[in-house]
Amino acid sequence: MLHLEELEQFIAFEQYGTLSKVAEKFNISQPSITRNMKKIEEDFGVALFERGKNHISLNETGKLAVECAGKVLQEAENAISKVQNFDKRQKTIVIESCAPAPLWSLLPELGKKYPDKTFSSATCDIGQIIRDIRGGNCDLGVLPYECEDKDLLSIPYIEENLAVCVRTDHELAGYDEVSFAQINGFNCLVREEIGFWSGVCKEKMPASRFLVQTDDFELEELIRTSTLLCFTTNLADWPEELMENRKEIPIIDNEANVRYHVIKKR
Repeated sequence: MLHLEELEQFIAFEQYGTLSKVAEKFNISQPSITRNMKKIEEDFGVALFERGKNHISLNETGKLAVECAGKVLQEAENAISKVQNFDKRQKTIVIESCAPAPLWSLLPELGKKYPDKTFSSATCDIGQIIRDIRGGNCDLGVLPYECEDKDLLSIPYIEENLAVCVRTDHELAGYDEVSFAQINGFNCLVREEIGFWSGVCKEKMPASRFLVQTDDFELEELIRTSTLLCFTTNLADWPEELMENRKEIPIIDNEANVRYHVIKKR
């Protein structure tokens, strides 16, 4: 019966050309390599080498055997990977959310309910979430609305309400609530990877520019020192002192106030 380690040595012989180099690569003795090459010939049941005085090389059949051995090793690697991934998938709950905030509470809740499971989470496009749930690549999805797909169960979860934060001396500071139309045209600071909120703001505020920040420290410094608008929600947890000189103004549009739904296959 063919053994994977011996096949690796066989392929290495085709690459290096000498038994001594193969022995060096695998850190075993040359006599052991010689025995393994003979064993491979016995397993295939045909001659694979041309042997001369102090010399050995592959014959044409041996070259074909090397090609086949490579395929066997690749199939073995694929099989191992497939089984390991399946086992990992059995122990892992995969969650995709349209925004980061729902995950802040959902992951701890699931951790308490399923202490023997591990969790994999990501912020994804809404379309991808639905496709992955349908395709079985994701166990739970979070959407900003109720999903009407008859094959998916949609469970109300948590509300998120968007607000804009302006400096207390800003022209908008006199308002207790605003619409997207009122803040359209003002430039804003936003954090990277805010999910579907990015699309909502760009759609509702086409005249505004959004300065996307990838570093939380830099974002907080800009909030402290600049006059640019920034956003927050009822689920956000900014440092209290960060907003000392800013006023939080709720945005009244329906698009700014969502109830998340957790979806899964029925």
